[in-house]
Amino acid sequence: MSFHKKIMFSLLLAFLLGIWANLSSQTIDSDNNWITILIFVCEFVGKLFLNGLKMVVIPLVLTSVICGVSQISSDRDFGRLGLKTLLIYSLTGLLAVCTGLLCVNLIKPGDVDQETKDAIIANQGGGHSPSMDKAMQTANDGWQNLAEIFHRMLPPNLFSAAAEGQLLGLICFGLLFGFFLGRSNSAFGKVQQNFWQGLQEIVLKITNFILGFAPLGIFALVTPTLAKSGLDAFWLMGGFALTVLLALGIHALVALPVLMKVVGGIRFTAHYRAMTPALLTAFSTASSSATLPVTMDCVTRKVGVSKKISSFTLPLGATLNMDGTALFECVVVIFLAQFFGIEMGWVTQFSVVLLALLTSVGVAGIPSASLVAILVILQSVGFDDSAIATGVGMVYVVDRILDMTRTMINVLGDSCAAAVIGKTEGEENYYPPQ
Repeated sequence: MSFHKKIMFSLLLAFLLGIWANLSSQTIDSDNNWITILIFVCEFVGKLFLNGLKMVVIPLVLTSVICGVSQISSDRDFGRLGLKTLLIYSLTGLLAVCTGLLCVNLIKPGDVDQETKDAIIANQGGGHSPSMDKAMQTANDGWQNLAEIFHRMLPPNLFSAAAEGQLLGLICFGLLFGFFLGRSNSAFGKVQQNFWQGLQEIVLKITNFILGFAPLGIFALVTPTLAKSGLDAFWLMGGFALTVLLALGIHALVALPVLMKVVGGIRFTAHYRAMTPALLTAFSTASSSATLPVTMDCVTRKVGVSKKISSFTLPLGATLNMDGTALFECVVVIFLAQFFGIEMGWVTQFSVVLLALLTSVGVAGIPSASLVAILVILQSVGFDDSAIATGVGMVYVVDRILDMTRTMINVLGDSCAAAVIGKTEGEENYYPPQ
């Protein structure tokens, strides 16, 4: 069985077992039965796998950026490649947000009857959590959070930033280090290049070893999520959830394929098939950063993008390019405006589009990042504290399932951008037979 088929099989098994466990827990004593043991074992194994992926993120990002930039900094490719990357990322993000804006205005999931409103508001208390409180505290400074992106670009302590998972500062350091390393013609510069390339090779071998456990890890991550929450909350907020999923689907199956075909002449079916392991890993982990090792492996080995391109674009994309997150933020704000009866004209909605693009980047390193971004936007467009607290609680009820899906779109957007940039740089040998 091929690797991506193993992952799909484990994901299907996790869905079936998770839903069955959730339904069974409602009819038997869940304090002392096999469900408790199942959840404990799965959480233990899932955390091991997730920790393994996170363990290699920092060395993989640092070595990839330094090696990638050092190879291109000595010629004119550096400026051109950087400009292309920013343009493609901006374009995919804008397409995603506009797709979300169109869907939420056409479907109007927030226009529900009063009985449904009361049921949703009553149910939102179950979605309250310490992470939501932390997100609300973080967002109290409003626009100051957007300024934090520049502070995180230049962290005062690089090791502290790495320990906290602040990839933006690490990437900026890697860009500077790789740029000047590539321009060093001394003997010490050659030794340094050999060192970083050798270190990257070892890190990639460790990454491939950890990825061998992906089917088991994905099963262990998804099963307890469904066993605990089931799909009740999803049905209650069904209109909103389906709007988000529809918008994400249109972006993934229409906008990105058109962009790939027009700009790069790439068939999206071959690309999606090659990226299947990374997409399923993103769905199960709900973390673009944790999925980065799998994304880089798929883009270089299965898609065929050179390490020169992928080492430069993908670490940046995991931090800066959040198509799914930006789309989600836009839909949430318009949905809550519809729900609470707040008039929001096209000028205000356009400001929401810009804020969604900015905040999807600006708060990427903060826990509960999407909630923080949503709070910043809601404050900026004039929602009062009561509506914000109620609205975020409502969204949190279905956030886990939608978070898994939008992370998958984030990773897909990064991979599509890398493939398109590679094509515009003259690369041809894509999708080699496995």
